[in-house]
Amino acid sequence: MNPHYNQNYTLEQVESILDIIQDCVKRNHYMISKNENRKENNDLIKEYNLTSGKQKDIILKIVAKDFCHSLQNKKLGFEHETLYVFCPQIILFNFDGVEELTDIYTKFNIIEYDLGKRVIAISFHKRNKPLKYLFR
Repeated sequence: MNPHYNQNYTLEQVESILDIIQDCVKRNHYMISKNENRKENNDLIKEYNLTSGKQKDIILKIVAKDFCHSLQNKKLGFEHETLYVFCPQIILFNFDGVEELTDIYTKFNIIEYDLGKRVIAISFHKRNKPLKYLFR
């Protein structure tokens, strides 16, 4: 495992982090990155016709046992931010109507600002590398 990945969490700590993420999603204080650098995110959304409501439902179905690790943001000027990686297995239907059990790699950034918290899902795509779950 990458030495920059942090798995030093209790189940209760991960549940607390997930509560913050999902509370932001429920209040619509979140976004999924879809810019030109996030092709994989866009590909997943298009491949499975994931409306904003379906995207929200996927995030709200994540459980603490889907947690893999955290890591520090490597982007210049944002090194103080912690990113949280979860990889739930979700049943999705492709355009042909075929059901697929899909590992969805999600990486969240919790941002605190004057009015509270918001969440950015930096990654929201099919898993593309091996992962180790902390609680499985």
